[in-house]
Amino acid sequence: MKLVRTTSADPDFAQLVSELDAFLAYIDGDEHAFYAQLNKTATLQHVVVAYDGDAPAACGAIRELEPGTMEVKRMYTKPASRGKGVAKQVLTELEKWTAELGYHTCVLETGNRQPEAIALYTKSGYSRIPNYGKYADVGNSVCFEKKLG
Repeated sequence: MKLVRTTSADPDFAQLVSELDAFLAYIDGDEHAFYAQLNKTATLQHVVVAYDGDAPAACGAIRELEPGTMEVKRMYTKPASRGKGVAKQVLTELEKWTAELGYHTCVLETGNRQPEAIALYTKSGYSRIPNYGKYADVGNSVCFEKKLG
């Protein structure tokens, strides 16, 4: 697996996000429009794309939420690459990049209908926190935080 740091202008990232959005539209149903407004990718400057050979397999991104804190966004692994530790590699690279940029905390939001994502974040040292920002009163949202060492 090869990890590449890039931006949201990367066409492989755009393709992966398109697949992610189709998946989320299916599982989120009527709530998808709410989430879609919070997941704009046009200006992301810190994106990681994982490649299996020459094929894009997974992605993730970070953006500043507040001073000292980066928010993990747009995590996705293609179905054929799941169960191989690819998402963990992408998340670890995002955390490394966060620390290199001088931030000390990563936060993220995922949905109750995504048990695999919740398991990944829990196994990766994230702790559940109260829902933050626009997710505060959203019943399907689950928020997590990790202090970087």
